[in-house]
Amino acid sequence: MIRRALRLGLGPGLLGRGLGAHREGSTLDWHGKVSEIKKKIQSVLPGGAWSPLCDTSHLPPEHSDVVIVGGGVLGLSVAYWLKRLEKRQGAIRVLVVERDHTYSQASTVLSVGGIRQQFSLPENIQLSLFSVEFLRNINEYLAVVDDPPLDLQFNPSGYLFLASEEGATIMENNVKVQRQQGAKVCLMSPEQLRKKFPWMNMEGVALASYGLENEGWFDPWCLLQGLRRKVQSMGVLFCHGEVTRFVSSSNHMETAIGEKVTLKRIHEVHVKVDHSQEYQPVECSIVVNAAGAWSGRIAELAGIGKGPSGTLQGTKLPVEPRKRYVYLWHCPQGPGLEAPLVADPSGAYFRREGLGNNYLGGCSPAEEEEPDPGNLEVDHDFFQEKVWPHLAQRVPAFETLKVRRAWAGYYDYNTFDQNGVVGPHPLVVNMYFATGFSGHGLQQAPAVGRAVAEVMLEGHFQTINLSPFLFSRFYLGEKAQEHCII
Repeated sequence: MIRRALRLGLGPGLLGRGLGAHREGSTLDWHGKVSEIKKKIQSVLPGGAWSPLCDTSHLPPEHSDVVIVGGGVLGLSVAYWLKRLEKRQGAIRVLVVERDHTYSQASTVLSVGGIRQQFSLPENIQLSLFSVEFLRNINEYLAVVDDPPLDLQFNPSGYLFLASEEGATIMENNVKVQRQQGAKVCLMSPEQLRKKFPWMNMEGVALASYGLENEGWFDPWCLLQGLRRKVQSMGVLFCHGEVTRFVSSSNHMETAIGEKVTLKRIHEVHVKVDHSQEYQPVECSIVVNAAGAWSGRIAELAGIGKGPSGTLQGTKLPVEPRKRYVYLWHCPQGPGLEAPLVADPSGAYFRREGLGNNYLGGCSPAEEEEPDPGNLEVDHDFFQEKVWPHLAQRVPAFETLKVRRAWAGYYDYNTFDQNGVVGPHPLVVNMYFATGFSGHGLQQAPAVGRAVAEVMLEGHFQTINLSPFLFSRFYLGEKAQEHCII
């Protein structure tokens, strides 16, 4: 019974899941009450206008219709689309809670900023196709009156995936799916590669797929700041703090075949603000878990996964932080301006950075070699032992490269199938997810934010059907396996 219900799809939108009413009245009613209270206090106190006894501007509001946990590009994109799609301006009050207000450890700004349509799943291809349209027309979406236009510095040099003999058939199948979805991708033989990219060694390469348009890289920091600037102009509220607790109510039910189910609804989010040991409670109707690498912890705070093994209640959100290194090196004789982002069969990748013969790159470690995610320290030996040999083999000029700097960032790694988690939780009925993209969340954020907002407002996906990315697949054991992960 539960399995059949989970496969049937999504339920009602925000109105059905609780946005229509607060336990203590609507947000608009609350503001009206506060205004009246202020007037009454002002009428009895000497000395003119009412003013608070202490500065509370750093605190979150006591009420918000939607609380978004995580202020990276995914969380900001959800906020943007909620405000853009709301039926009446100002109808939905949105609060974004971000613990790292400097974004110094944010996955967004520590990434290499790539965007591509070369995925194996149609849903991922569709997400990236819309997102690149969003990025290429960024000022039509994110322009703010009297502010300068955004310049993402989009470089449409494409992605070049290389395949060995073993991987050639899979690549052919992937490209077939990509073309069916409208992506402009071509297959290239080793001979064609030699002519177009003479700086590349073709040893071990049987086939390649090359993005002809709408692929490349851009400035992630600019997108982050552009989204933040825009949503603030739309009335979205921000709080620098950490979510420490959810207060929820429970409703115990039994299905027609006797299965016991506990439905939960979050009523209050506790936010610990910076430089304080106290928390601020925020009454809310909806919570969006867009906490990236830490979204698994946020899910646990809501009680997700705390139940008997093998049950829906005991199914965890399988998202954890995975540390990834990015290295920047200089090579005077390296590939020129025509160089795409190259993904080698070994797992190593690189792209050009700027105009001065500088390059960015790295490689995901093997499962048994995953580094400790407890810090963002860089392992320079990893480059020498695991990355550089593959780079030098593929591009002989890289034999003489010199690493200039390096950094580490986090993937919000979905250990189940390396794909995003989008939409509501089936039991914590007013928690929605926008997380788990395992390295491609930045490039798909514009489309993911729109999809989550659609589900919240209308109860179902409207523009791109992301049902394969629902949380329920973890309980059902139905993987949405993406094979093109870098």
